[in-house]
Amino acid sequence: MKRELLNILVCPMCKSSPLELHVFKEFEEVEEGIMTCKCDRWYPIIDTIPHMLPDDLRKEKEDITFLEKWKEKIPKKVLEGGKPLNLSTQKTKT
Repeated sequence: MKRELLNILVCPMCKSSPLELHVFKEFEEVEEGIMTCKCDRWYPIIDTIPHMLPDDLRKEKEDITFLEKWKEKIPKKVLEGGKPLNLSTQKTKT
C-alpha cells in the first residue's frame, strides 16, 4: 500500500478518517502492517493490500492468523480489544 492512500481511506464501519498506520514491513510501499480506527476497529495490510472489509465480511481465520503472526508489533489495545476480532475473544472460545 502506498502511504498516500492513508489520506483518502476511511473506516468502512464508522466512516472516520484518518486511520492510524502501524508499519511492520516496508520496502517501496507498506507490505505488511495494520491500520486502526478510533472506533477500535483494525484493518490488516497483507502483501501491500489493505483489507478494509465491514465486520460481517471479514474472514476470522485470516484475521486471527494475522494477529498471531504480528502480535509483537501490534498495539496491545488491538490484541486485547480490537473489533471485530482480537486475541482475547479467541481465548474465550477455546
